[in-house]
Amino acid sequence: MGIPSGWELLVVVGVVVLLFGGKKIPELAKGLGKGIKDFKKAINEDDEPQQSAAKEIEKKEQSASAETASVKETEKA
Repeated sequence: MGIPSGWELLVVVGVVVLLFGGKKIPELAKGLGKGIKDFKKAINEDDEPQQSAAKEIEKKEQSASAETASVKETEKA
């Protein structure tokens, strides 16, 4: 199965128009777009806690490395 040719796409579009009608297609497209937008928003909301936790860990590592550096400097003095 490859990519549909121009004629095949035309037939599919024609069948969709016959099934749903010209007025219903924009509503279906709008609903599909809204669904995709909501899906992306949900994915981003799911990633936020992980990103904030990673930032906190990074801050702790930086502060720990800064403390280690200051201890080494005091040992040299």
